[in-house]
Parts: sequence; C-alpha cells; structure tokens
Amino acid sequence: MTKTFLLEVGLEDMPAGVVLNTQKQLMDKTRTFLTEANLTFSEIIGYSSPRRFAVMVKELAEKQPDETLTVRGPAKKIAQDEEGNWTKAAIGFSKGQGGSVEDLIIKEEKGKPYVFIEKFVPGKSAQEILEGMDEVISNLEFPKNMKWSNLSYHYVRPIHWLVALLDDEVIPFEVFGVTTGRTSQGHRFLGESVEITVPEKYESLLNKQSVIPDRAERQNMIIEQIHGLCKQHNWAVPALESELLEEVTDLVEYPTAFYGHFDEEYLKLPRVVLETSMIDHQRYFPVRDGKDTQALLPYFISIRNGNSEHIENVARGNEKVLTARLADAKFFYAEDQKTEIIEFVEKLKNVAYHEQLGSIYDKQNRAIKIIDVLADYFALSGPEIKELKEIAAIYKFDLVTQIVDEFPTLQGTIGGIYAKEHHLSDEIADAISEQYLPLSQVDPLPSTKLGKYIALIDKLDTLIQFFSIGLIPTGSNDPHALRRQAVGVVRLMLALDVKDIDIIHLIDDMVIASDLPKNRTAHLEENMQTLKDFILARLEQIMKTDYHFSYDIRQAVLATKNKNMIRMVEAGERLEQHKDDENYKKLVESITRILNITKTNGKTGEINEQLLKTDSEKELAKVIDQLAEIFNQTLDANKRYTALEKIHEPITEFFNHNMVMVDQPEIKENRLTLLNNLANITMDFADFSQLIV
Repeated sequence: MTKTFLLEVGLEDMPAGVVLNTQKQLMDKTRTFLTEANLTFSEIIGYSSPRRFAVMVKELAEKQPDETLTVRGPAKKIAQDEEGNWTKAAIGFSKGQGGSVEDLIIKEEKGKPYVFIEKFVPGKSAQEILEGMDEVISNLEFPKNMKWSNLSYHYVRPIHWLVALLDDEVIPFEVFGVTTGRTSQGHRFLGESVEITVPEKYESLLNKQSVIPDRAERQNMIIEQIHGLCKQHNWAVPALESELLEEVTDLVEYPTAFYGHFDEEYLKLPRVVLETSMIDHQRYFPVRDGKDTQALLPYFISIRNGNSEHIENVARGNEKVLTARLADAKFFYAEDQKTEIIEFVEKLKNVAYHEQLGSIYDKQNRAIKIIDVLADYFALSGPEIKELKEIAAIYKFDLVTQIVDEFPTLQGTIGGIYAKEHHLSDEIADAISEQYLPLSQVDPLPSTKLGKYIALIDKLDTLIQFFSIGLIPTGSNDPHALRRQAVGVVRLMLALDVKDIDIIHLIDDMVIASDLPKNRTAHLEENMQTLKDFILARLEQIMKTDYHFSYDIRQAVLATKNKNMIRMVEAGERLEQHKDDENYKKLVESITRILNITKTNGKTGEINEQLLKTDSEKELAKVIDQLAEIFNQTLDANKRYTALEKIHEPITEFFNHNMVMVDQPEIKENRLTLLNNLANITMDFADFSQLIV
C-alpha cells in the first residue's frame, strides 16, 4: 500500500526571480532525499507562488524494504585462537552487530578467511524518514538571504507556516522554530487560513482561498486573459513572449488581467522609452495594434494579484502611476533634445570610468587608437575605418543623457536613436545602439559589421584596462562583469569569421596602441598572459556548452600554436565528426608518437636529403612536404584533416624501418628535424597528444 506526502513551506513574499528556481530545487532535493532513503515513489509534483513553495509525492512507499546484510568482521586468525575459541575481538564484533558468536560464520574473501555475520535490518517507516525533511528545507539555496530579529539563521524570507502531511497524518518536525501542522494560508487579502485534510485536496482547498498554487495553471490563466483582451480590442502584446510573463507569474497568487489607458501625447516618445517605462518599472504589458503596422497604442495590460472586484478603480490607479512615469520621461527627453551630441561628449570628460582608468572620454580616445590595430587585422576598408573612428569619437555620449540616467538599461539604444535624430548615418547609429552586445552567452550579437567591430573594441579595451591594473576576477567575485565581456569577445571573434587572426597577437598589439601609463608596466606581461588565458577559458566554455566538444578535444584544439578561435572550433568539429572512424585511433597514436619524441629533441628546419637513407624515410619526407603545402594553401579544416589522415601509414613505415636515435649524429639530427617539421605542422591543427583513444 502506498501513501501521498505533501510538504508546503509558507513565508513572506519572495522576489519573483527566485520562486521557480526554489520550486525546482525543492523537487530535486526531495527526490534525492527519498532516493537515498530507499523510499520508492511514482512522481513528485511541484507548486509555488510568491508566498509558498510545495511538493506532493505520489505513491510513496509505506516503509523501506527490509534488508539482510552480511557484514565482514576481523580475519579468522584474529577472531579465533589456536584452539578454535572465539576471541574478545570476535565477541565484540558480534555484539556490536546486535548478535552473538553463535551467529558468526567463516568465509573466504580474496583468498583469506574472515568472520561474517548476517543480520536482519527492518526497513524504517516513511513517517520516521520524512521527519528528516527539515534538512531539505533548511538547505535550499538562494541568491540573497535575510537575517531578521535576533535569530541566527539566514533564509530568503521568514518562514510563517509549515504543512507536512502523509495522507491525513501530520509529520512532526521543526524548521527555524516553526513546527509542522496542517494549516495553510489563503490569499493575503481574499483568503483565510485553511486546514489541509489530505494532500489530494491541497490544490482545491487553496483555490477556494484565491490561491492558484500550480504555477503552470497560473501562467495559463494570465495568457488566456491577455489573449481575451487582445481579441476583444484587436490588440497585440509581443511582451507576452518575454521574461515579463515569467516574472508576473511569480508576483501573483490569483491573477486577474485588466487594461488601462494613457495620453496619446506620450506616443511621441521613442517606443523603447515607453515600453521600458511599462515593462521594467511597472511590470505592464505594452499594447500594439493587432494589424500589420504593430504600432504602439496608448494602452497597457497589467495583472492584479486578486479578483475582478473594483477592477476599474485598480486600472485608474495604475494609469496615474504610469502617467507620472511618462511625464518624467517626456521631460527628460525634451531636455536632451536641447543638447548637441558634441556637448554630451564634452561632459564625458567629467564622468569617471574607474578611479585608476581615467574618464569615459579617455576610453573613447583609446578606442580611436585601437581602430588602427583592428584595421590591419581585419583588412578594413578606408570608409569602414573612417566610420569606425566617427563612432568611437562619440559612442558613449548617451551615458550623460537624462533619459539614460532615468532608464540605465537603455544605454546604447538611446545613443542610436539620438544619433539618427541628429542626422548621423543609419550605419553609425545602429553601431552605437549595438555596442554592448552580446550581453550574455545567449544574447543576440550585433546585426551590423560596424556594430560587431565597435563592440569588440569596447570589450577588449575594458578587459585590457582592468587586467592591467590587476583587477582580475577570482572565484565568483567579478564586480566589473569581466567574464561577460570575455564571453562577448569570443562570440564576436567567432561571428566575424576571420581565420588568420591570432587573439594573442591582437591583444599584444592593442596593448601597445593603448599606450598604458608607465606605472602599470611592472606586472603588465604577467597580467596580459592572465587575460589571454582568461579569454581562452571562455572559449573552452563555449566549446563545451554550444558545440558539445568532449574534454580531450577541447584541450587538443586549445593547445594549437595559432590561437585563432574560428580555426580551433572548426578543428574541434572535424575531430568530433571523425573520432569514431576506424582510422582515428591509428592517426592519433602515430602523431602522438611523433610529438612525444620531439618534445625535448631537435628543432624544425631544412632537412638534408642526402642523409635520407631508406625508402620509408624518403617517403615520409615527401608526405611532410605535401602536407606543409596543403596547410600553407588552405585554412579549411576539412581539407587539412583529410591531408592528416594520409600520414598514418608513412609514419608507421618510417618507424618500422628506421631508428631515430642512431649513433651517427648527422643522421640522428636530420631525422629529428624531419619529425619536428611534421610535429610543427600538426600542432597548427591540434595537439594530438591531448586526445584520448
């Protein structure tokens, strides 16, 4: 016979961002707890709202299975004396296991005799095991915790009630001074306390108290209600597909959608300003025309945490709040229109970038210098260089606008809008608007080439500057978001798709162009090496998460001589593609043999053909020349790998008929040079010695 277990933790309203994660954590930790306790179950259902998180375990076993354990004791020579009598060691062992010497048996294990005892261990009841669920609750993790009153513990919010039921029976335990029971709480304003009689009635009883504990059901209610309003008025709500829906779902326990109106005069503001006011500040859904134009309309949709009673008053109140926000935005926008871009740029001289790194104005000037380096590496045209320098001279100007001061998330975006309003080209404006992209490993990249270039310049300058003064991320400490900047550099380099740029050389030349102050030169080389390793570590992370390369292949391509990210990724793709081929193992082993020999012996250079003594040696020299020619002619990973596949047999034949470390010094050095030349070529594709076969 099985049972149903319900656990609910009730607390103060949690931040929306932790609600879903907490539900998942509780489900995972409960699953682990029960599995480790050897209690079987069919499924675990999770619930959550701002004031609670809960799990229901279906078809939970009444008890653990009984077990008969065979426990090994001391060796026979210790457990019995010469006359076969049990020693104190044997007697102590048997008593410790809850038996007597009559229960002891002697068996051999690994060729040696030991004493064993078999003991029956009855399974614990589910009730007894579930009393340990307090550890699951107290060990949940949150981004930020609170400490309140004079209590010593920290948690996301104070716990106010606990429900723990196994069928109709309360499981007694305590968490942070709160004892379990069967009483839950309904909606803060619309509901009352409610006695949960049995777990199966949990949802229906809370529904009657205006709480929808099933998060998916709550979200579907929001979607259906918004769709209903859109259908009624011929509206569209693009934000319904955004993070706003997830956030609003975790802000309410009983959702009711309503709409409000604002003055059409505010539609003269840039659309992004209006939508940011509604979404970021008020958690409203902006409304657009349902027709093809998708024009922004003077309406918004919001979700009330409650029912529809007096909903008109709620709508009017929200309209007043939004109007105040939009009035501020209109004022700031109008004030910004009175100022020319060049005036904003002058103000950047008084905006500190970092106390050791000068001003934002200085950062723009460095970007102008760096463009010349970038131009060489990416073979930029004259017009591209000219436009990039125009961008670099102003691209941070919107940081001192009043709109960005009010809406910091619009930095860059506002710069692009204002650039167009001041009649700069669309190419320049779009690049300014995209300068911060990508913001994460999954965020969109700049859509324009100039946008990619200015974003790359900006991120590399940031990394070089902070690393040059020793502000290097350690552990989880990364206050300047340098990991994010480095991920952006990797993604931009991959997107720009240039196969002959070594990121190491690019950084070195950018450091020179940046003309760093002399007081940073003491540890500059060391810090820049750390930066290079830091960026390559982000590349490895992307190889793992986005390309799913195995560990050995990641290490092999990262160890190549040329640190070109495109080539490393393409080499990794070829190795992943062919690693199950019949000849892969032979190829890896033969090249690894070469690498092991040449690691500390000889050097590359011209070989003396007169010293090639055997046919196999001459054939290998010929194949190496052909391989070198292919590698010089193409950077295509497919062609290079195909050429590498052909060298296994010549290498094998060479070692079958030749000894490298011969007594004749000239022949020995010539053969080492031959092998070093081959090793040098293969290292331009991958370090095969890192590959596991």
